[in-house]
Amino acid sequence: MSTKLDNPPATANPDFLAEVSEWIEAFDELVVAEGHEPAAELLSALKQRAAEAGVAATGELTTPYRNTIHAHDEVPYPGDRNQERRVEALIRWNAMAMVHGQNKKDAGIGGHISTYSSLCTLLEVGYNHFFRGKYGDQPGDFIYFQGHASPGVYARAFLEGRLSEDHLKNFRHELRDKPGLSSYPHPWLMPEFWNFPTVSMGIGPLNAIYQARFMRYLENRNLIQKTGRKVWAFVGDGESDEVDTLGAIGLASREKLDNLIFVVNCNLQRLDGPVRGNKRIIDELEGVFRGAGWNVIKVVWGADWDELFARDYKGLLLKRMEECVDGDFQTFKAKGGAYLRQHFFGKYPELLEMVADKTDEQLARLHRGGHDPAKIFNAYKRATEYTGGPTVILAKTVKGYGLGTTEARNASHQEKKLTDEGLAAFVKRFDIPVSEQTAKDAGLYHPGQDAPEIQYLQARRKELGGYLPVREVPALNFKAPALDFFKEWMAGSKGREVSTTMGFVSMLRSLLKEPNFGKYVVPIVPDEGRTFGLESVIKQVGIYACEGQKYTPHDADMLLSYREEKDGQILEEGITEAGSMASFTAAGTAYSNYGIPSIPFYMYYSMFGFQRVGDMAWAFADSRGKGFLMGGTAGRTTMLGEGLQHQDGHSPVLASTVPTCLSYDPAFLFEMAVVIQDGLKRMYEQGENVFYYITMYNEDYVQPEAPANLDVNGILKGLYLYKPAAGEATVQLFGSGTILNEVVKAQQILADEYKIQANVWSVPSYTELRRDALAIERWNRLHPAEPEKKPYLLEALANAQGPVIAASDYMKVMPDALAPWLGQRLVALGTDGFGRSDNREYLRAHFEIGAKDIVAAALSKLVRDGKVKAKTALKAFADLGINTEKKDAARA
Repeated sequence: MSTKLDNPPATANPDFLAEVSEWIEAFDELVVAEGHEPAAELLSALKQRAAEAGVAATGELTTPYRNTIHAHDEVPYPGDRNQERRVEALIRWNAMAMVHGQNKKDAGIGGHISTYSSLCTLLEVGYNHFFRGKYGDQPGDFIYFQGHASPGVYARAFLEGRLSEDHLKNFRHELRDKPGLSSYPHPWLMPEFWNFPTVSMGIGPLNAIYQARFMRYLENRNLIQKTGRKVWAFVGDGESDEVDTLGAIGLASREKLDNLIFVVNCNLQRLDGPVRGNKRIIDELEGVFRGAGWNVIKVVWGADWDELFARDYKGLLLKRMEECVDGDFQTFKAKGGAYLRQHFFGKYPELLEMVADKTDEQLARLHRGGHDPAKIFNAYKRATEYTGGPTVILAKTVKGYGLGTTEARNASHQEKKLTDEGLAAFVKRFDIPVSEQTAKDAGLYHPGQDAPEIQYLQARRKELGGYLPVREVPALNFKAPALDFFKEWMAGSKGREVSTTMGFVSMLRSLLKEPNFGKYVVPIVPDEGRTFGLESVIKQVGIYACEGQKYTPHDADMLLSYREEKDGQILEEGITEAGSMASFTAAGTAYSNYGIPSIPFYMYYSMFGFQRVGDMAWAFADSRGKGFLMGGTAGRTTMLGEGLQHQDGHSPVLASTVPTCLSYDPAFLFEMAVVIQDGLKRMYEQGENVFYYITMYNEDYVQPEAPANLDVNGILKGLYLYKPAAGEATVQLFGSGTILNEVVKAQQILADEYKIQANVWSVPSYTELRRDALAIERWNRLHPAEPEKKPYLLEALANAQGPVIAASDYMKVMPDALAPWLGQRLVALGTDGFGRSDNREYLRAHFEIGAKDIVAAALSKLVRDGKVKAKTALKAFADLGINTEKKDAARA
């Protein structure tokens, strides 16, 4: 190993240079004798000593543009390179043929071939040597695949015998008479195959980080065994521009997640062009990850560059590399060997002489590191052996690798088909044993399960514990508590004014103590625990901290002191709704990933829920996730004082767009208890793939006792008669959440002042009412010869006469969703528009949803229906203080 200084200080004297060379020689001997980690510890100690001595150390976060692991430090590749090369070639062909063939017969059906072509070797080295299907009787590694690379994953499963030729021939044909394949990783569509939806950029890396942390959480709480299980996230370099991709990398190093490995596929291209045309994305990412405390391994150049580096005594090759930007590297690869010779090596005569014995074809075939199995193997080996923190592997590849004229070109991401010449070149390059006509038709090819390469593939997977990806759902043997468990909250607040938020916290404390499943409850909160009154829960079960509490909190002498524990149960995420949602996802899918029925309750400011993490919520549904989203400080007028950015009037609207989300807006604690008990039963006892969104309010009022003849079915279906009129009702008043109290007041005003009787209906879920009605409507449409069925909404209102005045603390579109069945009867009052900073009285007057506005709406509608004289309504408007000319809140 040379101790020569490549760039000696200009002012250094010979004696000093000799001394430095001795230090370097001693350091080299340490590396050889002890390995990299002791060498890193020595450097750290020297850096510390330099700081103590007042010597400013350089803060370089990037290293030279070459491989982190030098050739002389590599271990031999353990696999059969010939067999692995054959397997890889067949997967490449079938992945390409699947997409090409489908677009040939169904133009425009889409699909992607260039991403997998760049990623293939990175995955195959993992499949053959690292990705474990099982650890004894414990689950194996988790892999977050690049979504656009799904054809390659399907092609491998085809060779393994897990997918048939019919499957591949029906890629992106999921609605035919034969089994098809989803476009991307979708557990909802392929529930026995995919684990994690990843194609929406950024959510894969973010979820991978929190999955690795949740794994540690389960281990530290002794809910699962500690194994060597890894979380692998394959990430596109262009994907790093999505904020979620890099937004939580600090958490990974802070929590010392050495069970986490990122592999960034640096093919230098995103959809439209270079990721960093004027820079080098590998340098940028190295600095970002190294600065965040990650172990960084670069795999830039293949083994055929090692010879050139060995010839380069002057350092010109590395110098030339560092003069180039990614736009240059893309062009060099796209334009071939002659261009590379002239424009890369040709800048310096010494470099040109260095490659004088190479043909243009040989230069064109110089490999990038991400296509060299030996380089990848050594990177993976070092990554899996590294302890104390996460690792990122930055692997340089070629987008469209092996696809002829498509390689490294801006349009490669959009390529769906190859020309006949391109197909012939592919067959020749990868030695695919198909006829010329089969090649033109892009026919699938399987050599048979007895072929040596397939036997090798199967043997490797058997040794590593089985196939991946695979999704299994073990029997949970979970028994939900009976409704009697919630009797404390069914009994009301006994005259005390209590918010539904505080009531829920009380329920949560009891759920955490439940002897059979309390340990599986996972409270999640993004730095709002005190807002929601969680101090008592923090004291009860503690906040999870991977290192425990290494300090004495300032409030240690107080009853409800801040408590962090290594086996703490609360996930207090800090100010990150996206991170909290990622934890919710890890916990909500643990039933399938770990066989653990963890029950997440994610509590957050409702305004910062669905509108902020809508993509994550959609992916959670795709993942068949289970759990409870608890939207705290809910409502546009109930959240007083905070104003426009905090007052939520639309989260139930957004929740209604997610097919598996059951959205409820309970007014009282007994309603909330019914919904939570139902959720525990449906999700965990019956195994239903749904999750719940439940609003919680910060308004204190007396919580009534559940009626003796409580309509549990009505609560769950979304509507029940809460307070009947004293006489025959001619008006029906709908209310939900805290606004139900305003509706009750309106009922009294109508009766006392205007002798109009009204029924008060609680509407815990407009969404569930509408879904039921739509399902019945569809049945009626498809069965015209059968007697027509009635939706629950109309059955409940069968004997209820008169108009329906529906008031909500949310947008009018919520009650309006019932208009197809209620027609002209319905008058919707809601909170369309921006919020304001004020108290509830003024806010409700502004949005016209208070008791007086409900009364006015009822009288106005009765006038239109010919039941009340107009002058009566106008006098009532004046008496009630209704300003009929004020600006519409929806436009204010």
